[in-house]
Amino acid sequence: MRLLNRLNQFQRLWQPSQGEVQQVTIAELAARCFCSERHVRTLLRQSQEAGWLSWQAQSGRGKRGLLRFHTTPEQLRNEMMETALNRGQQHNALELAQIAPIELRALLHPFLGGQWQNNTPTLRIPYYRPLEPLHPGFLAGRAEQHLAGQIYSGLTRFNHDASQPRGDLAHHWSVSDDGLCWQFYIRSTLHWHNGDVVETEQLRRRLLMLFALPELAKLFASVKAITQTHPQCLSFTLHRPDYWLAHRLASYCSVLAHPEDPEQGTGPFMLKIFEPELVRIESHHRYHLGHPLLQAIEYWITPQLFEQGLGTSCQHPVQIAIGKPEELGELRLVSHSISLGFCYLALRQSPRLSRAQAQRVIALIHRSGLLQSLPLGENLITPSEEMLPGWDIPLAQEDPNVPLPAQLTLLYHLPVELHTMAEELKIALGRLGCELTLLFYDAKSWTGCPDLPQADLFMGDRLIGEMPEYALEQWLRCDALWPALFTDAQAAHLQSALDDAQAQPEDDERIAALKRIFTRLMGDAILTPLFNYQYQVSAPPGVNGIRLNARGWFDFNEAWLPPATR
Repeated sequence: MRLLNRLNQFQRLWQPSQGEVQQVTIAELAARCFCSERHVRTLLRQSQEAGWLSWQAQSGRGKRGLLRFHTTPEQLRNEMMETALNRGQQHNALELAQIAPIELRALLHPFLGGQWQNNTPTLRIPYYRPLEPLHPGFLAGRAEQHLAGQIYSGLTRFNHDASQPRGDLAHHWSVSDDGLCWQFYIRSTLHWHNGDVVETEQLRRRLLMLFALPELAKLFASVKAITQTHPQCLSFTLHRPDYWLAHRLASYCSVLAHPEDPEQGTGPFMLKIFEPELVRIESHHRYHLGHPLLQAIEYWITPQLFEQGLGTSCQHPVQIAIGKPEELGELRLVSHSISLGFCYLALRQSPRLSRAQAQRVIALIHRSGLLQSLPLGENLITPSEEMLPGWDIPLAQEDPNVPLPAQLTLLYHLPVELHTMAEELKIALGRLGCELTLLFYDAKSWTGCPDLPQADLFMGDRLIGEMPEYALEQWLRCDALWPALFTDAQAAHLQSALDDAQAQPEDDERIAALKRIFTRLMGDAILTPLFNYQYQVSAPPGVNGIRLNARGWFDFNEAWLPPATR
């Protein structure tokens, strides 16, 4: 990058005297800058014109000239970075910062949180890890799931103010009396982010591409065909009734990209930059629902900042802070909630672990105070007392006379708190004569895990979206854990129970049937929740409209900044 090269060359000129006046020859300066004498003369002239230094040459070959400095490399870097940010040149700013990561906090100081740049309201979020690509279908990370919902739209959608899905790309839908034909009426004013008009056939093609994915094929197994029965209507024909269909289409995994250009969506924000160091989205001015009040959102991916303890946008991944790293302690808490999602323990009942033994393990976890005494950060987790509000965890029928197996294997994946949970459980079981072998799968889901068949116990994290009951139904249908944990007979029984539940037209009856399924899994010592997270968002006073959603993020479409004051 040209700016970075100029800064590096200035640093080489400045370094030998640390900014003091120098008497030096052109040949010596050329050697320092690894360039020709002709080029160094050009460099001195340009730097003098920019006001960075003064060069007073002496006539005669080999004569020493006088070099005076009017700024330092640090000051110059700050000026260059400010200019780059004000001009919207985020890549230039990041590259300038990366030449001195230890100073990144100070360099970013004026530009984090909410700022008006060139009369454009922009929210910059320093983030602790690179974001995974937003590929079609299921995404493991909460940040990626949330971002997909900001860039793309589905036929239906969830929002804060309704327990049921609402129209999105479809303004409404109708269902036949037998539940086998669903018609979605597509809005006539839709545009892709590139400005092209959305064609109903494009949506049908993208849906068919999604349904070809193995995991989504399970989710939409009831769909027999999708046809375009009118220029603005898509009809779904089903094998069997599925009154979760509008919910399935509202999930982040069912959002629709352009069938030929996956980066083009129809959501409130369009993707402008997606790179390891920077993700930028900008408002879509032809969005079909309420227009965003912010013009741009940027994720500044700066893991080196956090590794060196210089502050983070995430005190923990569930506790987001928007603002300047050195001021995190002064930010105000603007929204908080207990996550509906939970970390869980699943148990495979087999000749190695009977139901009675599994119940004793569960009782040990919930009755011994183990969860309450986990050595984790304050205000981070809450031990689970129910699976969902009103879905009580059945008390395990513990028989202390039932001996535990001599050996068991526990397989677990992220989040990092499960490292601590696994170690504490190993100690607790060891006191009862059971040696627990720990296997860690370094991922956020079970997809692709080769060790599933050999484990007795499993620990993971179940994210819950906007409609919690439906999210649990989707979990049972699609997660890679269950086929590995259940016998064929158990899997067939579960599938039948889920099909019976989805065929209930009334929400209350459908949810009650699903509750019975999970109560049975908990009562049979196959599954138990462990703990929930305490979601938090903190922000400086100038950032408004922040309200936590079900994924622990906030709707970028609602956030706003007050006008800039002069």
